[in-house]
Amino acid sequence: MASVLTFFSLYLMLFSTSFTVINAVFSEQSPMAILTKHMEKLTRLHFYFHDTLDGTNPTAIRIAGPANRSFSTTFMTDDPLTEGPEASSKLVGRAQGIYAFASQHDSALLMVMNFAFLEGKYNGSALSILGRNPFLNKVREMPIVGGNGVFRYARGYALAKTVSFTPKTGDAVVEYNVSVLHF
Repeated sequence: MASVLTFFSLYLMLFSTSFTVINAVFSEQSPMAILTKHMEKLTRLHFYFHDTLDGTNPTAIRIAGPANRSFSTTFMTDDPLTEGPEASSKLVGRAQGIYAFASQHDSALLMVMNFAFLEGKYNGSALSILGRNPFLNKVREMPIVGGNGVFRYARGYALAKTVSFTPKTGDAVVEYNVSVLHF
């Protein structure tokens, strides 16, 4: 009996390793990947971001942070994106996400934001920004790290320029010029 168990154990040890990798493909490259590379498009978008912290209908609300300083103060936002700098301009989307004061030494925000579009062929599509926004600079560059819908596999950058800022309330209008590669 011991010889049968020994033989069976030896058999399992020798031959079981050849059966451990059955259809376990971690990664594969499709020939279509080569073809789709040539179908990539560059899209340029221009719109205005309206961040309202004051009034009866704020679009950004403080959700965390100390009362006596700005570092770590965090806001949740659902800001309108419009064609022009006026609040009454045509709505083209919403900026939904979080921004926070992320620097103890200068004026910079961490932006974690989706630009969800509501207009035309971009309706239902979104671009995602994740990056540093040194908001006192005249022009800021932030990375586009992804997207969905029309902007699937998006990558690119957004240039932001403050059009107006009200120090007393914190309300701001920011012009965005976005260049994005996508399929």
